[in-house]
Amino acid sequence: MTQPATRSSATSPRTSVAVEPAAVLHDSAESVERASLSATERAELFALLDAHFEGVSEAQFARDLDEKDWVLRVRRGERLVGFSTVQIATSTFQSERMNVVYSGDTIMRPEAWGSPVLARAWIAMIRRLQGDLVDEPWYWLLLSSGYRTYRFLPVFWREFWPRHETESAPATVALLSHLARERYGSRFIETEGIVRFDVPQRLKSELAAVPDGKRGDAHVEFFLSRNPGHAEGDELVCLTELGNGNLTAAGARMLRGTMHLVRP
Repeated sequence: MTQPATRSSATSPRTSVAVEPAAVLHDSAESVERASLSATERAELFALLDAHFEGVSEAQFARDLDEKDWVLRVRRGERLVGFSTVQIATSTFQSERMNVVYSGDTIMRPEAWGSPVLARAWIAMIRRLQGDLVDEPWYWLLLSSGYRTYRFLPVFWREFWPRHETESAPATVALLSHLARERYGSRFIETEGIVRFDVPQRLKSELAAVPDGKRGDAHVEFFLSRNPGHAEGDELVCLTELGNGNLTAAGARMLRGTMHLVRP
């Protein structure tokens, strides 16, 4: 059974993470405990999600948010341009205890799609939350309803599933299915590898469209083939191990650039 993880490292309710590459645009990120959010801050998150997705209700958003532990917010100056929510839990599979990061709502305004701030700050936040448990098994279960979210995986992680280069090993499929069933129950459709919510959130059509320049990208084409219902809100279930040895060269550079942000 999935259980909330107990962090053994001290963490501040709010941790500011200023990120340099977009400094001209004054981009910055801040991770905060979900429980510390004010009503005004929660409303700000909802407004941003509602501006980019169809099918969003305040009640469902509130329920989803209350399941999460941390919120990462990205600002351009004073303007909120993105956020991502995560839940940290533990699970046991084949007698092995593991830590699991479950991603919730994630959105970036189109004006900030080219910014590296979200990726860099997300990696810094997770490393800080791992604390002195960093050497334990850590997995990220990610739901992708859009190719941009899925494309995050091959940029920063060497091994992730599913992917176009190789068939997932049976043990990996079993772990992915175990975690997805544990977290999403009957909403996980194992034969398709997707989660289908009763009331799905769908990216607005102008955001869900795949530009011609992305057609032909092997990862994008694979995502579209494995999640043909993405425009209707179907979520492809993805899994990767959050260990240093699984980072790509870009991921390793990103981690090195955040180490000064994650020390106690």
